[in-house]
Amino acid sequence: MGYKTIDALMRHLRKSGIAIKGSTQKRQLINTGYFHGYKGYRFFGNSKRRLPFTSYEEIYATIQYDSQLKALMYGKMMFIETAMKNIALESILVNANSEYIQDMYDRVVSGYNNAPSNATAEQKKKMQQNKLNLQNAIQSSLAYAYKKNNPKITHFYNNVGYSDVPVWALFEIMTMGDLGYLLSCLTYDVRDDISKRLGINVSCDTDRQLIYKYIYTLKDLRNAIAHNAVVFDTRFRNIDPTSAMKQCLKLDIGLSYVNFKTIGDYIILMCYYMKLLDTPKTEIRAFIREFEKITDNYVKLVNTNVSEIVIHPDLNARLAILKNYI
Repeated sequence: MGYKTIDALMRHLRKSGIAIKGSTQKRQLINTGYFHGYKGYRFFGNSKRRLPFTSYEEIYATIQYDSQLKALMYGKMMFIETAMKNIALESILVNANSEYIQDMYDRVVSGYNNAPSNATAEQKKKMQQNKLNLQNAIQSSLAYAYKKNNPKITHFYNNVGYSDVPVWALFEIMTMGDLGYLLSCLTYDVRDDISKRLGINVSCDTDRQLIYKYIYTLKDLRNAIAHNAVVFDTRFRNIDPTSAMKQCLKLDIGLSYVNFKTIGDYIILMCYYMKLLDTPKTEIRAFIREFEKITDNYVKLVNTNVSEIVIHPDLNARLAILKNYI
């Protein structure tokens, strides 16, 4: 198949049963792109689940809905990421009793020598391997930041008075994925300390894994938002939630199930974090209201066969439980 002009693509869409005409829709198709727009949004979750669109108007409404979701979540996600970094940083500095990266490795990161007494030789080796991988990842991040002339890092290496980058400067260049990995490598006691500082429900988290498992979950969404990937159908989802991850939210919020297969569950997790981080209730409620508003608007713009696939039937009931919890 040869290259198609925009007019040819419009004809192709009409042949495929999608009503499209006029200069406005032509401009929308140019701006959103046939491949990014139509091809990217014509299915839900995976390519086998085609959305039964009948008009380009519905495709455009879906693209707009996705953009509005990203705009709504972006600021809140940055807030959660920053707050989590700062809570983890405070705990690490206190528990290591030092701001040096080497002291962090020696005192608060799990390895062969400080593994729990009941750990098997195999588990100790795994901890040590993770510690080495962490050190490697941190060195790479610092090297990259230095190469890119990041002033937060060059300041320490180019100054005679310093011999090392402090932990707090390292945190300034960490991605959310880096943070999740660091949290997973910390000793049980430090993970316990961070969990308690955050106020997370540890009753269903015997191994204190929730602080990094939830960060990994949010990281997938955060990266999709940052790279303008599709989010409305959670195709960015990389993890299968553990029973503790489900149990914690079910118990605290009062939900009957959690599976992170719909965007609503990610909204719920973000609200859970905002509440833990003492965000004013009015702000969290406004966030939920805005989500409901853009979702209701979207439902009005597409046929019911589409909206029944995109919007989970019990979304409103789940949001009512969430509001009650907030």
